Amino acid sequence: MSTDRFFILFAGIVVLVSVLLTWLASPWWLLLAVFMGIHLIQASFTGFCPLVMILKSMGLKPGEIFP
Repeated sequence: MSTDRFFILFAGIVVLVSVLLTWLASPWWLLLAVFMGIHLIQASFTGFCPLVMILKSMGLKPGEIFP
C-alpha cells in the first residue's frame, strides 16, 4: 500500500467516525470532519502532510500525490 492510498483510507475513516460520534454523542464531533476537510484542502495545495511523513519513515512506499 502506498502513502497516498493510506492517506485516503485514513481520511475516510476519520470522516465516518466523526459522523458516527456526532450521531451517538454530540454535534461537536462534526468539528473533526471539518478539520479533516480543511487538512485535505491544505494538503492538495501544499503537498504537506504530517501523516505521510510518518508513513514514509515507517517504510511505506511513496505514491504519486506525496512523493
